[in-house]
Amino acid sequence: MSKLVQDPGGLIIIGENIHTTRIVLRNGKRTATAPDGSEAVFFDPSAGERRYLRVPESYKKTQPYEQGQIKHFMIAVRKGISGDPMEEAEGTAYIEFEVRRQEAAGAHFLDLNVDEISYDIKIQKRAMGWLVERVQEMTVLPLSIDSSNAEIIAAGLGAHTRRSNRPLVNSVALERLETLDLVQENDARMIVTAAGKEGMPESSDDRVSNVEQVMEAALRRGFPLDDVYIDCLVFPISVSPEFGRHFLDAVEEVRRIFGNDVHVTGGLSNVSFGLPNRKLINATFIHLSLESGIDAAIMDPVQNRVQDVFALDLDSKRVGLARDMLLGRDDFCMNYIQAWREGRLTAA
Repeated sequence: MSKLVQDPGGLIIIGENIHTTRIVLRNGKRTATAPDGSEAVFFDPSAGERRYLRVPESYKKTQPYEQGQIKHFMIAVRKGISGDPMEEAEGTAYIEFEVRRQEAAGAHFLDLNVDEISYDIKIQKRAMGWLVERVQEMTVLPLSIDSSNAEIIAAGLGAHTRRSNRPLVNSVALERLETLDLVQENDARMIVTAAGKEGMPESSDDRVSNVEQVMEAALRRGFPLDDVYIDCLVFPISVSPEFGRHFLDAVEEVRRIFGNDVHVTGGLSNVSFGLPNRKLINATFIHLSLESGIDAAIMDPVQNRVQDVFALDLDSKRVGLARDMLLGRDDFCMNYIQAWREGRLTAA
């Protein structure tokens, strides 16, 4: 069991929200009509002042918009690299607002990802460079440069000038071991992912095997374990009842193999995708993950507050339902979903 179950203050939070996949709903609580009549996402960078990230007309032609989704960070970054000073100021202000929220919620790293901004690698690289330059001016927190493409990671590292605050590379995988060169050349820390050469792992054993192969290459180069964060990969429990157990078992085995010097993490909120009352599921899963041995979490600390995890009534029926589902004891999540329909998942 992780000592962090007793000491929540030690959990390292990699704040994941500055990411171009993130959405708000067009008819949701974050959207409004700006004073000029345009559709917008509102935000409050200072007390009593409402500001707006306006939705460009070009975005309204996209499939996500037609499905009722606004990818707000995608819009903010596009404005930032547009070359229009007013648009850049609007995008920058929106991102700074989120940086401040992540800081206040207790993030230790800020994870930056621009992969979905375009299919054009040149635009992706320019966007990552711009984002890193701007965010490092806004905060003293170290940055996590996140991409599935080594060229985009390189662009982010190239823009990172605050050498006194070492970045984190997210991530190194079997399919791109060349990323180890970037980590070494830039004196960075790294997230090692449990993905395989040809796809995602199908079991806890697959995860551990993939991690061992990457770690063998990393340790040959002399990387210290304290610079490594191992991501054992969380998949939605709504897809398979085994996915929660796969992650938790892999965490336990990775911790056994590599000891307490290495960091173990995962994108924990992925587990609740597609299910109701995600906060309950996430809080319960974070607790289970701590019991299994994580000491870091890739998550949005604004939406998933660590204090909520440690305020859980572990003996309550609602937590028991979530726990059974996450441990693979509720096929197709039917008991949990039935309890939600009957109103039994609400805290007393």
